Amino acid sequence: MEPISLRTPLAFLLISLGAIAAVWWWLATPITLARAPIDPNAKLLCVSYAPFRDDQTPLSPTTHVSAEQIAQDMAQLAKISDCVRTYSIENGLDQVPELAAKVGLKVIQGIWLGSNRLKNLAQISTAIRLTKEYPDTITSLVVGNEVLLRGEMTSSDLAATIRSVKAQVAVPVTYADVWEFWLRYREVYEAVDFVTIHILPYWEDFPVRAKYAAAHVDAIRRRMAVAFPGKEILIGETGWPSEGRMRDAALPSRTNQARVVSEILDLAKRENFRVNLIEAYDQPWKRQLEGTVGGYWGLFDSVQRALKYPPGIAISNYPLWKLQMGGGMGLAILVFGAAWLTLRRRPWTPRLVSWIAVGLSATTAGILFGVATDKMFYESYGFGGWLAWGSLLLAATASPVFCANALMSGHALPTFLELLGPRDYRTRSALAVILGLVLIVTTLIGAETALGFVFDPRYKDFPFAALTMAVVPFAALTLLNRPKEGTRPVAEAVFAGLFAGAALYTGFNEGSDNWQSLWTCALYFLLAVTLWQARAVQTPE
Repeated sequence: MEPISLRTPLAFLLISLGAIAAVWWWLATPITLARAPIDPNAKLLCVSYAPFRDDQTPLSPTTHVSAEQIAQDMAQLAKISDCVRTYSIENGLDQVPELAAKVGLKVIQGIWLGSNRLKNLAQISTAIRLTKEYPDTITSLVVGNEVLLRGEMTSSDLAATIRSVKAQVAVPVTYADVWEFWLRYREVYEAVDFVTIHILPYWEDFPVRAKYAAAHVDAIRRRMAVAFPGKEILIGETGWPSEGRMRDAALPSRTNQARVVSEILDLAKRENFRVNLIEAYDQPWKRQLEGTVGGYWGLFDSVQRALKYPPGIAISNYPLWKLQMGGGMGLAILVFGAAWLTLRRRPWTPRLVSWIAVGLSATTAGILFGVATDKMFYESYGFGGWLAWGSLLLAATASPVFCANALMSGHALPTFLELLGPRDYRTRSALAVILGLVLIVTTLIGAETALGFVFDPRYKDFPFAALTMAVVPFAALTLLNRPKEGTRPVAEAVFAGLFAGAALYTGFNEGSDNWQSLWTCALYFLLAVTLWQARAVQTPE
């Protein structure tokens, strides 16, 4: 037999590497803003502050943040802001006014109210005491934060509590809630000195695109000013997340967060209204309540406590794009290498379409490897999260490599029976066993995510990058090397139905503006078709 020519695989490899480089250059293109998100020459009016780092969480009553830790934060925040807003006096937060005063920061002091009246009284007593001890630091009191939204107090009880606090302090008193609840409970307006509203375009019932977020904030502010004339409107929370899942067309990203913050601050300066950004530092503990997106609203990251957008530095969604691109190129070379080594062991001339399938798998994996790694880093929470997303990424990385081997050797995608079924169906090939395990891991984790989007979708992340890396090679292998005979296995049929049903429901539920959802649903459907084509064949003795 004539030697296998290197021209075809080399040509496809060069095309693949060129495509990977071009896409990463596009993905990493930085944005240019008229106003830097953080301008050292124009400090923020105020920023929400929570001190929790690493595994610290206010959900644990034993958590107590040290004065040294808070002092470090205050010194850092004093460089970019004139004020911090707090929400509670628990977990060591009662130390904030004293430490803020030392670095010249003002404090909008929060009082956390809930359904526990005794805890409410303790919060109120401490906050009143702090207001009297630090009259030059605490500029106002926020009596309750979104307690009406959570349904933990009635509006009449809240208004009475506000009036009681007002009678005991000399600073202005307000209440903070999402803007709709001010319109719903107007009696609270009569009790406060000024109105504090939360406008979070991402979390609106009808989420707002990042490019319209600033205009949305201004429109709501103007509407509230008309509804509540005679009192100042403070935007007590607004901002945008840098990581997390899409809601309709609202996409969390580094560039979108920088753009929204920049445009809102520019608008506030031009229109002369007060705004408090949420928030100073990313808060990992919020991911337990709100998914990935809840932990990434900060101007500073939670690990290195560094500004996400240092002045003068280009803002990109992938600041480590060269490393990510290089990793993707390495994976693509590995995929082509696996195909070539297979031919060296079994010299024959494969169909051109087989090389096209290898090239498609390698290019897809090479482009998305960096994206999937980035998503695993930001979206994994707790041991279970790291195990699930790490396993999916490992399977996604292995899929194109072992599918390339199967494509070039003429083997079909293994069925579950070949690994887990009766002896008559089990494969004797170690490579087939590994590929089968990759398929099983992808199917199980994919099924878990699919069911999540059906039954509890609000905070679930879309695993589109890793799923694409895994599923495209499976589909290509099934299309080109499908067994001509055999029975359809029950397990594959059940999973195929699950993925198809989840894809239809999720696509409808998430809407046509959510490209992360549409992409993920397309992969669910492609995996469903791939599993449906499976055929179990008994292994000859």
